[in-house]
Amino acid sequence: MPTTVHAYAAPSATEDLIPTTIERRDVGPDDVLIDIKFAGICHSDIHTVRGDWGPASYPLAPGHEIAGIVTEVGSNVSKHAVGDRIGVGCMVNSCGECENCAAGEEQYCLKGNTGTYGAVDRDGTITQGGYSTHVVVTEDFVVRIPEGIELDVAAPLLCAGITTYSPLRHWGAGPGKKVAVVGLGGLGHMAVKIAHAMGAEVTVLSQSLKKQEDGLRLGADHYFATSDENTFTDLAKSFDLIINTVSASIDISAYLGLLSLDGALVNVGAPAEPLPVNAFALIGGRRSFAGSMIGGIRETQEMLDFCAEHKLGSEVEVIPANKINEAYERVLASDVRYRFVIDTATLS
Repeated sequence: MPTTVHAYAAPSATEDLIPTTIERRDVGPDDVLIDIKFAGICHSDIHTVRGDWGPASYPLAPGHEIAGIVTEVGSNVSKHAVGDRIGVGCMVNSCGECENCAAGEEQYCLKGNTGTYGAVDRDGTITQGGYSTHVVVTEDFVVRIPEGIELDVAAPLLCAGITTYSPLRHWGAGPGKKVAVVGLGGLGHMAVKIAHAMGAEVTVLSQSLKKQEDGLRLGADHYFATSDENTFTDLAKSFDLIINTVSASIDISAYLGLLSLDGALVNVGAPAEPLPVNAFALIGGRRSFAGSMIGGIRETQEMLDFCAEHKLGSEVEVIPANKINEAYERVLASDVRYRFVIDTATLS
């Protein structure tokens, strides 16, 4: 029989999230049951439940930054054991057979990966996310949280951490490379920490200088306000790599002008509006405008191990479940430094 667990869910695109119960499937031979301890609040949770990216199925419990403890394992499970500290990120399954899955890039599954919430699961039900007390996940989509990273600061690494680690690694951030991070929010603050730990020279490009002290503390070498018209002139052709973490429309062509020859601007933020690009901004410096999603399971584990080695975690504000709707409004107002994390013990 499926298990009923406590959760917070959105009844519709226009209503606040409310306390409720949801059903979790029985633990199958390849599954693990996870007692969720903390769940991060990602900007994409808000976009999804409010229908910014298209219609959603309701009621919907979001949350894809999950940290917890394994409490039960299926008969075939070999990678995880009861008591393990584990994490679940933005996906809970994929076809496992296509060339991208075979290459460890399940996030780009040619048949589409199964999102942690709001997706059609293998049994035809709609997946429900981490704003809940428990979740059942196939073992192949569960990662180990190393000792040395507390579960509350680990939770956002399962989205914000891997979303920024993956492009930084893919485009070769490291010693001798100049990396700019656009926006110092949930994604941006992790991009700064990770790029700094990789050995790159890191610059933050933010609307104002109000977070400058934080940016430098987190590992940035330089910090500039994009509201200052001189910034785009003074920094022209400066960077090898720009990571745009902003989930709002910006002038992409202006930022492309900050790239040196063969530089790349990688978008990881996901605004609801299109991002027009002036072709001459690309042609003029053999520049690239690219996108990156999350990482595969193998790379997500690599990211967690990297963060443990370098003693990195997200900067969090832990909240009780009854503050979720307030937290949503604060995220939209950029009033969080830098990630809200739900203490799921307050759900029941």
